[in-house]
This record gives sequence, structure tokens and C-alpha cells, in this order.
Amino acid sequence: MEEVKKEIRFPVHSIGKRKTSVARVWMKPGNGNILVNRRPLDEYFGRETLKMIVRQPLELTETVGSYDFLINVKGGGISGQAGAIRHGISKSLLTVDPGVRPVLKKAGFITRDSRVKERKKYGLRGARARYQYSKR
Repeated sequence: MEEVKKEIRFPVHSIGKRKTSVARVWMKPGNGNILVNRRPLDEYFGRETLKMIVRQPLELTETVGSYDFLINVKGGGISGQAGAIRHGISKSLLTVDPGVRPVLKKAGFITRDSRVKERKKYGLRGARARYQYSKR
């Protein structure tokens, strides 16, 4: 039986999330330009580690310079935003080439990191921290 190839229609759209950040990612064939909120990646993220986090899925799947990305990201801090972008890029790459799934899954880029800040409870100082007990 012949395998039917699904035609990919560009641009590919996906959503990535991390903490309270949400990244909307549009991907199309190009030469590796990444725009985050209408600014180049190097200008938007100052720290080298955050730029590395965003590029990880591309380096892992050896597609650096193959696609252009237009990314809108909202909410959270810059670290959460970088994680959300990584998640969104990974999902876009999966849409184009399902063969990269094992590589991305092993690296943990497909799974949405569900760790969020725990809410403060009433009668306590924080989520779990209590006020100091005074016996006398």
C-alpha cells in the first residue's frame, strides 16, 4: 500500500506555552530569520542562554536556516517566554516533518511544561510558608 504524503500549506501556525507565557508561532520556508514581537531575536532576548533555548529545536532537528519564524509572545517573564517559543517552534516542526518527533520527544520539547507558581493560601505568608509561631 502506498503512503499518502500530506501537502503542507505554509505558513504553519502553532501555539507554545510555558508558565503564564503564550507564544503564537508562524513558520514558513526561508533563511533562518526569527522575529519576536516584530523585533529580531538577538534584540528581543538579551541573554545568550535565552537565545540558545529558542534555537534548541532547530539545532536538534538540523533545520537551522531553513525556515523563517514570526512569533508573537505575551505574558510572564522573558524566561517563560523563551520556553513558550521553544514549545511553539517544536510543534511547528512536527507539523512539517512528523519524522522528527522521536528526537524532539526525547529532548522534552513537545511536552508542555505544566509547572506554574502555586497560589498563596489564606492565613499563610505564601503558598506554603507560615508566619513564625510565638509560644510566649
